[in-house]
Amino acid sequence: MKNLRFINFNSKKKTQETIHLFGERVTGTIGRTLISCILVMCFFYATPLIINFINQEILVQEFENKSRKIMVYKLRGDKFEDTESENEKIEIFDEKDLLSDILTLNDIENDSIRLSASTIKQLFDETNYTLDDVRKNKLVKPVALTWLPYEIKKIENTKKRKELFLQIVLPLVLEENNKIKLDRLKLFSIINKSNNTELEKRWLNKKYKQYGVNSKDLSMLKIRMDEIPISLALAQAAKETGWGTSRFALEGNALFGQWTWSGEGLKPKDSDSSEGHKVMKFNILQASVRAYQRNLNTHKSYKDFRKARAELRSQGKELDSMILSKYLDKYAETGKRYVETIQKIIEQNNLKDFDDAKLLPSSKKLESLI
Repeated sequence: MKNLRFINFNSKKKTQETIHLFGERVTGTIGRTLISCILVMCFFYATPLIINFINQEILVQEFENKSRKIMVYKLRGDKFEDTESENEKIEIFDEKDLLSDILTLNDIENDSIRLSASTIKQLFDETNYTLDDVRKNKLVKPVALTWLPYEIKKIENTKKRKELFLQIVLPLVLEENNKIKLDRLKLFSIINKSNNTELEKRWLNKKYKQYGVNSKDLSMLKIRMDEIPISLALAQAAKETGWGTSRFALEGNALFGQWTWSGEGLKPKDSDSSEGHKVMKFNILQASVRAYQRNLNTHKSYKDFRKARAELRSQGKELDSMILSKYLDKYAETGKRYVETIQKIIEQNNLKDFDDAKLLPSSKKLESLI
């Protein structure tokens, strides 16, 4: 009997130990499962926040193109902030002042007929206007066309298509650079005088507004009021329009892809309807070139571009498009890849040959620039 009771006791003890061990395992399993569930939930909750933070704070800052927002036709008295001054003062200016001359140019009544590619080619041949001649003699015919020809996208020969595009855009870029050259000559004349006339003061105030210099800082105006290298402008126009074949170029004279949120423009076909932006539309090609130059010369995204240009000036060097293009990574969402593309276009098409080209004068005032 003693042995039997001993066996029963041992059996009961083992059963209790088994139940206890099983309970611990169950408890441990439930605990681990609960912890795992919590971790998984935290992961799925935190991941979108992390991704959103990276997109907004890192990727967007590097690649998102915000620079084109300056070129909008709001005309509602909206203000735009800039922080270019050495003391980090905030420059606030009215877009209507900034774009006044562009708007005036763009509002010119245009009844001209869009010329065909063959007609334009004939015009160039009759005036002996060829790129080979420009490369040799550095003189460009003052031909200002209003539209690109629709047929340019049908020219299968790549070389001929590129040549026609450059022949059309080159005089327009030179014309705008000439205007800036004349303005700079007048600015230096004013700077070197101890007293200025009322007419000169009014001219200065007008230029301060056009270049967004509310502080009326002459040194800042001198930095902003400067040329864009011909080869750089040609390369960007070629890139933005696909050598003149894009819908934006053919339908809206948009050579440089500037955006607008409330003005007249063309809606990108693949854009999100919620974005609201359009590609700015111009009545004439010349207005597009002027808007592009004003963009690079005033927007805070290109502060380093202007600083590098000013340094080249102070060293007595020519404006080098290969150097200055490095500071245009904010012009497109692709960032540094955009810069590499622009530089490749310049090199492969020998566009620097046109940097020292001169536009044949259409008036006595322009003869001094030849």
